[in-house]
Amino acid sequence: MSVLVTGGTGYIGSHTVAELLAKRYYVIILDNLSNSKRDVVDSIEKITGRTPQFVEGDIRDKALVGRILQEEPIEAVIHFAGSKAVGESVRMPLEYYHNNVYGTICLLETMRDAGCKSIVFSSSATVYGGENVSPLREDMPEGRTTNPYGTTKLTIEKILRELCVSDPEWSVSLLRYFNPIGAHKSGLIGEFPNGEPNNLMPYITQVAAKKLKKLKVFGSDYNTPDGTGVRDYIHVVDLAKGHIRALERVLGRTGCETFNLGTGQGYSVLEIVKSFVRVTGQKVPYDIAPRREGDIATCYSDPSLAEKELGWKAELGLDEMCEDSWRWEEQLNQEA
Repeated sequence: MSVLVTGGTGYIGSHTVAELLAKRYYVIILDNLSNSKRDVVDSIEKITGRTPQFVEGDIRDKALVGRILQEEPIEAVIHFAGSKAVGESVRMPLEYYHNNVYGTICLLETMRDAGCKSIVFSSSATVYGGENVSPLREDMPEGRTTNPYGTTKLTIEKILRELCVSDPEWSVSLLRYFNPIGAHKSGLIGEFPNGEPNNLMPYITQVAAKKLKKLKVFGSDYNTPDGTGVRDYIHVVDLAKGHIRALERVLGRTGCETFNLGTGQGYSVLEIVKSFVRVTGQKVPYDIAPRREGDIATCYSDPSLAEKELGWKAELGLDEMCEDSWRWEEQLNQEA
C-alpha cells in the first residue's frame, strides 16, 4: 500500500509517517522544508527501521506532483502541507490563501488527473469559529472563522465536499484536530519551530531550556476559570494514529466524512504550565501579554464520533505530553 504524505517532515506529518511505516505502508514524503528539516527522514528511519522516500518540492508544482503520482502506485494522499500560524495568517492573509487554498487545488487537480481520489485532509477546530459552545461537535455550524488560517481550512473543507458531490469516486476524510503537543517517546522527532514559537508547548520548553527568558501568556481576562485560554491538547502520537484509522476508512469507501480528533478535555494555558513544571521540575517564568488577534476563549472537542466510526480515541495523558515534549527539547539541546 503506497501513500503520499504532503508536509511529511513537519511536526504532525513526521509522526504520522512513523506510524504508517510501523504499519508497513510504503510512504513517499513531499515537503518543501519551509518549516521542517531534511534530517527528520533519518530520525524516522532510526525509529522504525524503514526509510520513507523523500521528495523535496511544493504541492503547487503540478508537474512534480504529477510525476510522483504517475511513477508510484499511490493509492491515497494524507495532506498536511500548508502554513499554520494563526497570528501570522492575520498579518499575511494573501500568502496563507495562496499556500493553503491554491496549493490544495493544485494537489487535487493533479490527483484527479492521475486517478488517485482518496485523501485524508489535515483540517482544524478553527473552522468552528467563535460562536459555537464547547464541546464542539461535527454537526455544529461552521463559517464564522476568526482568522485567515481558519478560513483557509474551512474553504478547503468546502472544496472537498463539493468535489465529492461532483464526482462520487472521491473518498475524503476531514480531520478537525485540536492542539497537538508532545513528541515521539524516542525523543528523535518533535515540533521544531522556526524562530520564536507560535504554539504553547515549544514556547514552554524553550523557556525551561533558557533559550527564551519568559513565556508570553496571551490574555488573562477571558471568561475561563483562571482567565487564560482553554484548549483541548492532544498528544501528537495519538493524533498520528487517528490519521491511520482515517486512511483505512477512505480506502474502503467513498464520500466525505468529518471527524474531530481531540481528547474532549480542556486545559487552560496556566494549567499546562503548572503541569509541565510539576512533571519536569523545570522553572517556567511567564508574563501576561495582550490577547492575540483571532484567538477565542475556549475550544475543546467532543471526539465521540471518531471513537464510534473510526475506532479511535486519545490514550496519552497530559503528563506524558509534558514529559515527551521536554525529552524532545533536551535532545535538541544535546545536538546544539
